[in-house]
Amino acid sequence: MLQAGIVGLPNVGKSTLFNAVTRTRKAEAANYPFCTIDPNVGVVTVPDERLQVLSDLSGSKKLVPTAIEFVDIAGLVEGASKGAGLGNKFLANIREVDAIVQVIRCFENDDIIHELGSVDPVRDIEIINSELILADIAAMDKRRDSRAKKAKGGDKEAKAEVELIDKLLPHLNEGNPAITLELSDEEKKLLKDFFLLTNKRSIFACNVSEDELADAVADPDSHPMVAKVRKYAAEMHGAEAIVISARIEEELMDLDPEEAKDFLADMGVTDSGVSTLIKGVYHLLGLRTFLTTGVQETRAWTIIAGDKAPRAAGVIHTDFEKQFIRAEVVHYDDYVKHKTIGAAREAGVLRAEGKEYEVKDGDVINFLTGA
Repeated sequence: MLQAGIVGLPNVGKSTLFNAVTRTRKAEAANYPFCTIDPNVGVVTVPDERLQVLSDLSGSKKLVPTAIEFVDIAGLVEGASKGAGLGNKFLANIREVDAIVQVIRCFENDDIIHELGSVDPVRDIEIINSELILADIAAMDKRRDSRAKKAKGGDKEAKAEVELIDKLLPHLNEGNPAITLELSDEEKKLLKDFFLLTNKRSIFACNVSEDELADAVADPDSHPMVAKVRKYAAEMHGAEAIVISARIEEELMDLDPEEAKDFLADMGVTDSGVSTLIKGVYHLLGLRTFLTTGVQETRAWTIIAGDKAPRAAGVIHTDFEKQFIRAEVVHYDDYVKHKTIGAAREAGVLRAEGKEYEVKDGDVINFLTGA
């Protein structure tokens, strides 16, 4: 299962958000640095309103959502790339995840200590990114030294690596993450083998106070701190910034769904942002969902964007990929419009697709396989 690591400076709401997202209290959330030391891991179901709709149409006995893992990683401090704080542990934990959720404090509260004595979200992002970039620079310098001799000796693979590193290092030294460097498809493939911290996709979670949530959700740019993060994330990372309130989500943990809905409605919002964050991370990881539905169950299945029909069949059962014959496919919107597979077939929106069909998010599929 792919993982998203929740990172940030100490006391920005990182562990509180992890508890809210995973609906657990596994992560200690305290008003002092490094209350998280060993990373906490939680499996998170991905909200998908389509499941209940399909389940109602099919009369399903069971509803099964898809899931991803979130990891709560120790707070970072300036100098982490040189081992400050829990630097080495922090960087090692980030290296193991597939995407990064940067929690950025966007609220003032004198009772909650900020590591640097003031709240400045862009400065906080730059501290985290600088440490990641410095760690990548050190790794690339070391890798170049180890490959240079082979490259001079005519080793084609080593030569390609040195050429890529020589293109990458100036970009990193200018303070830019590796993921924003323009590269050919072949170079991107090679870059993945470097396992760089700044080559991971990121999403920014702007953690606002309870009384600011409604306005910030309605118009993110009306909140000065959120507006700065959105601008910085888009310009420097080509990334999305989402408004959340970790504290409100923590309060929702002990409420049943209807009580939670009423609680949020009283605040003037339908969601504190966590559902949007989970969905955003799911797509950030390059994941997509296809659906199956019937009397026994309606289920969401996870695939990688671009996967073809046999690979999707193999997610249900490994033998199905080898035994794949064809897929009967109708998109969710068409299924809901016509209400049954039979009606969808009569309307001509149910398609028979072969091995080269690229499965789309929201496809409702029935696979036909051989023995």
